[in-house]
Amino acid sequence: MSEPAAARWISEAEVVALLDLRSAIDAVERGLAAEARGAAHNMLKTHVGWGDGETLHAIGAVWPDAGVAGSKTWAHTAGGATPMLLLFDAARGGLLAVIEAFALGQLRTGAVSGVATRWLSAEAADELAVIGSGKQALAQVAAVAAVRPLRRVRVHSPDGGHRAAFAAQVRAALGLAAEAVDSVRAAVAGAPIVTLVTRAREPFLAADMLAPGCHVNAVGAITPERAELDGAVLERCALVAADSVPSVQLLSREFRDYYGSRDWSAVVSLGQVVSGTAPRRTGDLTLFKAMGMGISDLAVGLEILQRARRAGAGRPIPPPVKAQIDWRPR
Repeated sequence: MSEPAAARWISEAEVVALLDLRSAIDAVERGLAAEARGAAHNMLKTHVGWGDGETLHAIGAVWPDAGVAGSKTWAHTAGGATPMLLLFDAARGGLLAVIEAFALGQLRTGAVSGVATRWLSAEAADELAVIGSGKQALAQVAAVAAVRPLRRVRVHSPDGGHRAAFAAQVRAALGLAAEAVDSVRAAVAGAPIVTLVTRAREPFLAADMLAPGCHVNAVGAITPERAELDGAVLERCALVAADSVPSVQLLSREFRDYYGSRDWSAVVSLGQVVSGTAPRRTGDLTLFKAMGMGISDLAVGLEILQRARRAGAGRPIPPPVKAQIDWRPR
């Protein structure tokens, strides 16, 4: 048996240099396809809160055929977050990589919405309404632009200055026509694709705001105290998909309030969509609910690791040396 490759510490700068968003979308799609055929498995997302909205998160997955298992953890605080992804050899248990995961998380979160948009929105959809202008918003716009021929983006967020600045950022970074509008209703009116990426605590998207056939990416409300969409939006859906159905059942207030004791089989995994096994129901909308899932991080992390090995990137991590414990009282 050959010796395992040395573990690598891969920095944020190296992540950005090694992987682009289109490649991240393809990597996540491969991971979802592996999940659908039973070759990859999620660790259920968990979190604990404290203080005024601070949260500690952990997610993970294993992909035995690819030889890798991994987990990502981070503490979300008012002062920021420092997410880290650890990759392990699925056969030997050895450390493969430590990846600084802020950029990776943005790529992954954008990529999974890109996969959903690729599979669920109209192929000719050329306009996007994005509600929210925070740190994740640009990745969400870029992901939709990577899979659909966008010609215009409409932006709304509560602060007029923030939304105007974000519209300017979209124009500069992505070369798309973008305008700031002063209400959610005005932003989404007639839009074939709508992305919600906020930290809202109460629903703001009503069903009567959405055009027939619209696809919605609901990305922001990933803990029970948050909500973005009204239950009537779910009522109109022909297909509702989530990256992780168990996480939605556990952590999404929107879904728990609407489905309650209803038939949860109406919520399918995005892996089922990618594999072509997701049933459609009566309705005209499609909706993707992103909670964050280990397979997405694992798939993107694996692609980064493979590229780092080929490029000789990353700082070698010395293997741990086991030490004998002295059990005598001190």
